[in-house]
Amino acid sequence: MLDAYRRQALSPVDVVQDVLSHIERWEPHLCASYLLRPEQALAQARASEQRWQKGEPCGALDGVPVTIKENIATRGDPTPLGTLATDAQSAVADAPPAARLREAGAVMVCKTTMPDYGMLSSGVSTFHPLSRNPWDLSKTPGGSSAGGGAAAAAGYGPLHIGTDIGGSLRLPASWCGIYSLKPSLGRVPIDPPYTGRAAGPMTRTVADAALMMQVLSRPDLRDSMSLSPADIAWDDWDGPVEHVRGLRIGLLMDAGCGLAVDPEVRDAVLHAATLLADAGAMVEPMEPFLTRQMLDGMDHAWRMRSHLDLAALASERRNTVLPYIREWADSVKDMPGTAAFVAMSQFHVCRVATVKACSAFDFVISPTAPNVAFAAELPSPTNDPLRPLEHIAFTVPFNMSEQPAASINCGYTESGLPIGLQIAGRRFDDLGVLRLSRAFELLRDAQRPWPEPPVSS
Repeated sequence: MLDAYRRQALSPVDVVQDVLSHIERWEPHLCASYLLRPEQALAQARASEQRWQKGEPCGALDGVPVTIKENIATRGDPTPLGTLATDAQSAVADAPPAARLREAGAVMVCKTTMPDYGMLSSGVSTFHPLSRNPWDLSKTPGGSSAGGGAAAAAGYGPLHIGTDIGGSLRLPASWCGIYSLKPSLGRVPIDPPYTGRAAGPMTRTVADAALMMQVLSRPDLRDSMSLSPADIAWDDWDGPVEHVRGLRIGLLMDAGCGLAVDPEVRDAVLHAATLLADAGAMVEPMEPFLTRQMLDGMDHAWRMRSHLDLAALASERRNTVLPYIREWADSVKDMPGTAAFVAMSQFHVCRVATVKACSAFDFVISPTAPNVAFAAELPSPTNDPLRPLEHIAFTVPFNMSEQPAASINCGYTESGLPIGLQIAGRRFDDLGVLRLSRAFELLRDAQRPWPEPPVSS
């Protein structure tokens, strides 16, 4: 697209009009968008067209359509956090990822949906309509970057951005068959920062994710946890297959706790491991390192944080929060301080265990999730607020260890649902994860055509 703009073989206005038309066909079925404002998007496209006609693009993404997760603030827009409980005041400034995209000239087509407070791996929300998966409209796109995953798979433009604190980029990527990178903590500045929280690209290809990282990784002082600016050759992301030879790759098929891996997921990931081994990688099985105490501790610490947040709300606001979230959070209302401290300490315990387990390898591969997309109406695979995180045992350790981790499609179930392969690298080696992802993109079996919007009757 950018090359066509450069040659003036394509106009940003034509592209955005086409994307808007495509969204119009999909959106009644997916409900992936928030603040879809065609006239504003077209105004941005016209301004970009004029810059390209002068040969003066303002940045690396000038005229490229992008969607932004609802919880990433955009100047002048409300940020309801997926719930009716917030006052959703208009943001006074762009959050860092939105600011970088705007500076680069990207056309902001819409925001994308998320569940209440981003605390679910589904699109169930009291504020947004129920988001669905374009591969199977009866299934969830995942979450909490629900709309972003659905939008990427459905083709709401090429570039999308979401956030991730326990798997919220990678789980929708797995269940929607797209690519997503959760960067090293602090690689992409965000506001507000929080332990394990990252923002990252959601795209159909590794190349597009690498292009976004050139823009998103630029510094912003508002993130107190951001990394020092680094001269990373994001444009040297391509990972030829021959670079796989000699890599030590850990194969993690047992997370240590949580849901058992579905047989179809297991077979797809083992096939991916075979492809990498055939390309010359040394693939070695790993022992599980996440424990029930770690997973439950992190869960209970998040419950306490949410319980305190909800307790601070007026009763009429609090009662609008999804009942599943309220039951989950209020389950710790009588937790003593000592237990809360022990629960919070499991974030660090998990970090230490993850780094130690991965230290012998260049990369670690695993299922992104033990399961595939589940019923859209369910808040979680278990539908049990007291067992809410059983599906994140493969993803959450890499949030706590601050390591980069991606999800890339590696196969399909018999019914046609995508299956994600997680590729995790050493801390700070975001470029290495992109390169191995690209190599696997070249090695993997042929991909199925992207889903098309249903034909109107």
